[in-house]
Amino acid sequence: MHTVHADEVEWKRGLQHRGGTFHYRHLLNGTPATAGNFQFNIGQLEGDFSSPRHRHNFDQFRFQLEGTMNFDRNGKMAAGTFGYFPEGAFYGPQSSDGRSTTAVLQFGSASGSGYLSREEVQAGTEELRKFGTFKDGIFRRNDDVEGRRNVDGYQAIWEHRHGTRMEYPKPRYRDPIMVDPDNYEWLAVPGTTGVAEKPLGTFTERQCAAALIKLARGATYRAGGRSVYLVLSGTGIAHEGPYRQYTAFQLDEGEHAVCVAREETELLRLVLPDLAGMLIARADRIEAAE
Repeated sequence: MHTVHADEVEWKRGLQHRGGTFHYRHLLNGTPATAGNFQFNIGQLEGDFSSPRHRHNFDQFRFQLEGTMNFDRNGKMAAGTFGYFPEGAFYGPQSSDGRSTTAVLQFGSASGSGYLSREEVQAGTEELRKFGTFKDGIFRRNDDVEGRRNVDGYQAIWEHRHGTRMEYPKPRYRDPIMVDPDNYEWLAVPGTTGVAEKPLGTFTERQCAAALIKLARGATYRAGGRSVYLVLSGTGIAHEGPYRQYTAFQLDEGEHAVCVAREETELLRLVLPDLAGMLIARADRIEAAE
């Protein structure tokens, strides 16, 4: 189990390959260079932030903590809204209606394309600046440099790091899915006292998912594995360590942690995709080829 308290993590400037002002607190990450690598941050955008309409070769979960994010034709995310942004699906352009704070989990998912680590993105950004400029979320190659002139910023970094052209996965969903949890009812969690949940959705054949968990004061909840948790409110103990607002913890497959609420607590649970079968099939193909 990995635990981090957001208020102990400094804000850093990021997303220099996009436009405007963005700072983040980096909370958790997976294993670089693996299909299931992930990154979990709390990001804060100012009103000058902008990002062009684009798509990813990875999945993304968002939970709006403060303010409003505007995704143009895809709609707005107000505080308390959850969003699933599928790999391969276009969204945006994106802007912030004033200051906006969002919890964001980005992760390699069903396509097997993986996810670049924060260090890889930063290194790729600096290396590409030798050959062009990043403006409004687009990498614009210098006239005297061979290659495509204008490419999405992240795509340019990915292609630079991998030395090959990015092939976007076919989207399993055509558009982002935005969920208003206020319109859900709390359901009692069987076998527990004082614990309820709002299952917000399960996505793709790899079963990534999201839910809200509510613990009454003094209640006990057994957190499950293959998941990232964020404390939205309340205090208590998780696996013998304290939690408070914006404490994040991650449990691997097969791991569990007992949470005891000192005061009423609300948790966001983000379930990472089950890639085991895909990884086994890939290993079998490589072995057969050899």
